[in-house]
Amino acid sequence: MSKSSDKVGAVIVAAGTSSRMGSLDKVFAQLDGEPLLAKIVTVFQDCPSIDEIVIVLARKNLGRGRKLAKEHDWPKVVAVCPGGLRRQDSVRKGLGRLTSCNWVVIHDGARPCVDADLIERGLIAARESGAAIAGVPVKDTIKIVSRRRFVQQTPARQSLWAAQTPQIFRYDLIAEAYRQPDTEVTDDASLVEQMGYKVEVYMGSYQNIKVTTPEDLAIAKFFLKNNGKQFFSSGAPCASVSATMPIA
Repeated sequence: MSKSSDKVGAVIVAAGTSSRMGSLDKVFAQLDGEPLLAKIVTVFQDCPSIDEIVIVLARKNLGRGRKLAKEHDWPKVVAVCPGGLRRQDSVRKGLGRLTSCNWVVIHDGARPCVDADLIERGLIAARESGAAIAGVPVKDTIKIVSRRRFVQQTPARQSLWAAQTPQIFRYDLIAEAYRQPDTEVTDDASLVEQMGYKVEVYMGSYQNIKVTTPEDLAIAKFFLKNNGKQFFSSGAPCASVSATMPIA
């Protein structure tokens, strides 16, 4: 466990609708005989630096989620709570269930290929900068297109990274970000960036995929079946975004 002055909480956000999974609820989809959500929570439960865990679920899944937590007897899970209409609403609710944490690790409940190394390296980066997110350099050439699908711009690929989770923040920083006037965002770092703070990007993994479609589920099963081998590059350069105001 972490020292009380450096307490780390995790919010696992799994309150989505699984709309692109057909009739399958990805949170409880089976991966090697175990629900996808259980794969994720067990990694956080076993990670030495994590002190407590909050699981955020859609209301319809609360009963199943609480049953799962009871069956697995995860001592670090302090709450299984309902989410909101949007991801950011769910994160806000999860943050409110943490108890006196100094650091927060926010993770998508649809990324089952996370491991303790990815979490620990993120915490190391965040303790240096105050905010750090996992990411990987994009492999494809990216086009910015108009509504009529005409190319408007081709940004330099070497400056583009695909954001992932975990996303790690000082608790006071992310709490302040969620108190700001409401803006629609797709990740937590965007709220911190909008306040003018630096967010460091540390090397994630190309295997740390987000399960969105049935095809993604098959790929995740393959990665996990191969012992969850992650091809990290810890020596890769880090990137920073919104570098307009240093974190105190």
